[in-house]
Amino acid sequence: MPQYYRYLLTFRFVIEEINRDQTILPNVSLGYHVYDSCSDSRKAVKSVLQILSGPGRTVPNYCCREQRNVAGFIGDLGSASTVSMAQILATYRYSQISYGATSNVLTDRNLYPTFYRTVQSAQISCLVLSNMIKFFRWTWVGIVSSDDDSGNEEIRILTKYLTMNGICVAYTIKVDVKERKNMEIISKSSAQVIILCGTYSVYLSNWLHAIRVVLRDKTLVFGPPFALMTTIMEHHREALNGSLAIQPTRLSLPDMRRFYESFQIINHPEDMLLVHICLRYFNCLSRDPRINALLQFIHNISLHNCTGTEKAVHDLHMSIARQTTDKVALLQKYWHQLHHVLGNQRDTDDNPYFYRNGDLTDSYNTVNWNSFSNGSWIFRFVGRTETKNYTFRINVKKILWKTSNNQVPESQCSKNCLPGTHKVSQSSIHTCCYTCVQCSSGEISNITDSETCMKCTELDWPNEKRNRCVPKQLEFLSYTDDTIVLVISLVSAIFSFLTFMILVIFILHQDTAIVKANNRNLSFLLLVSIILSFLCVFLFLGHPVDLTCILRQVSFGILFTVAVSCVLAKTIMVSIAFRATKPDSSWKRWIGSKWSNFLVVFCASIQVIICMGWLALAPPFLELDTHSYQRKIIVQCNEGCVIGFYSVLGYMGVLASVSFIMAFLARTLPDSFNEAKYITFSMLVFCSVWIAMIPAYLSTRGKYMVAVEIFAIFTSCAGLLGCIFFPKCYIILWRPDLNTRTRLLEGRR
Repeated sequence: MPQYYRYLLTFRFVIEEINRDQTILPNVSLGYHVYDSCSDSRKAVKSVLQILSGPGRTVPNYCCREQRNVAGFIGDLGSASTVSMAQILATYRYSQISYGATSNVLTDRNLYPTFYRTVQSAQISCLVLSNMIKFFRWTWVGIVSSDDDSGNEEIRILTKYLTMNGICVAYTIKVDVKERKNMEIISKSSAQVIILCGTYSVYLSNWLHAIRVVLRDKTLVFGPPFALMTTIMEHHREALNGSLAIQPTRLSLPDMRRFYESFQIINHPEDMLLVHICLRYFNCLSRDPRINALLQFIHNISLHNCTGTEKAVHDLHMSIARQTTDKVALLQKYWHQLHHVLGNQRDTDDNPYFYRNGDLTDSYNTVNWNSFSNGSWIFRFVGRTETKNYTFRINVKKILWKTSNNQVPESQCSKNCLPGTHKVSQSSIHTCCYTCVQCSSGEISNITDSETCMKCTELDWPNEKRNRCVPKQLEFLSYTDDTIVLVISLVSAIFSFLTFMILVIFILHQDTAIVKANNRNLSFLLLVSIILSFLCVFLFLGHPVDLTCILRQVSFGILFTVAVSCVLAKTIMVSIAFRATKPDSSWKRWIGSKWSNFLVVFCASIQVIICMGWLALAPPFLELDTHSYQRKIIVQCNEGCVIGFYSVLGYMGVLASVSFIMAFLARTLPDSFNEAKYITFSMLVFCSVWIAMIPAYLSTRGKYMVAVEIFAIFTSCAGLLGCIFFPKCYIILWRPDLNTRTRLLEGRR
């Protein structure tokens, strides 16, 4: 390859520069032996033994050299042949410097104590590759490698780093001479990115050519070792167009153009490598007709005589460099002040950004070794200094992708899960293959490809897309949002006004027979309690607070107790009044307002005591019910002590039951105004309403529970008002002829 020939020329250039500068190695001249390993470990070992034995027959453990000593070995480029060389040279304690071997095995100082290299190990290359894959958000990739120790090692290291970055390997292909089934695997896989690693070989080159049609839609990624191979770019342009390669940035180099241009056939007719380069790449005839005929037959080209002055190395280098830049994006790694350490440090997992360095003699400390080519590694020995700065820079805008709109290609096993969903793995092997499942009730996800969903707080609830939490709707009987509140307010105002007008009528006609006969003081007190009962409904409306929670139940309980106590007192007074009409009756002394007033106060006092005990133990308080409904928060009053609440209702129920029984027993008493019958009807309505209210109250939630209680208040108060006072108002307003003492006495007879 011309690329390898340039390595040789660069080496020769450095040797000449060292020998020319007497300040570097005074009184010492450097020479060299050059052997082509052809990337074959067996040939590399043979060449090493040949150099160590000297001229003539190769004899292990025997040296027939005279005065010239071997200072060390430089090479090889591939890891497989380098390991084989290092095993022999470690035995003989000869220094070996590799400019291309990346195998992590070579970091073992016990096995390879004299090995040094000027490139990073495969571990660092795989680390950079995995970070680059993660940068482009590729999570589903394929790996193709050579079927050798180097390929196996790079697969293992690369898989480890890819897994650490959440990237899955769709398939692993090891290319050898027998490999034939790769095309179907690659074409059927959804992985659009293929990482090429291991050792470049003829098998791998032929394989790339065989599946070039399949690779048209795939993006290939090359590590640094493959980025050096300009032959890949030259022979596989169709498949590699739009691919990525990683290479280190070039350091400043001396101008070598004149040195390259001087290598012409006319100046070096004995250089057969140069002749073969011109023969292959410039179609120049050689002196060997057999080689000419073979080349024309294989490549179907015609050869011609050349002048011998062609600048073969320089022109070919510039041509391949342009092709590489046009077809493959070279993502460069930048190391600031990248200096090699010349101590006894090693490149281990704990120190991954340093090259292996060894104990070179001081004479090498100021020697610059430069390899000049586009896509090559550049290495330098500059003394015993080191730095740890490491960055990785990618200019995405300069990359020409294979996609039609030049967007970064996607390489995923599954499509991204949008916010509002989360990933559920489909495979126990590949975490990158998953299905997208909507978040459960009460949970959200606000990022793409979320692993889990987050639960909203008790005060929030997911929106329809389930990608964010929104405040729950507050539910209560609102003046602004609920029409029923306006209806309740209007009904309460009407009934309160109507009750007030009846009170006014009774006050204006308080001296009439019908008002006096039914204990006007109790009637006035009953009407006032009914008015306040209608008005206490407003405590149940609007946004509740702790104060309204306390007042609504206490005021409702006491007011209703006063009303029922008044009804009970009226019933008892009706019975006493009838019995007191008999001659010499002992019931006459019980007739009077003081006893009825005492009864009302006594009954009401018991309810007050119950309410005070309730408030002292556990008063009602504001409560936010976040569990009854998913999307709503019920703003309600917690009754605190439930026993206290039901004690209030139970005591009212006892008074109402007693009043009903008393009125029912007295319904047949002769009475012109049928007071006992009216009370019986009113208590029947009252008891029926509250008995029906209890199951309805317990079976509802939120504002509907409050509405049930308000309905019970309205109905029971309206029953008292209608059954007791409407008939009397009818007589007062429209039948005044019946509102006389005479009519009253006639009714009693």
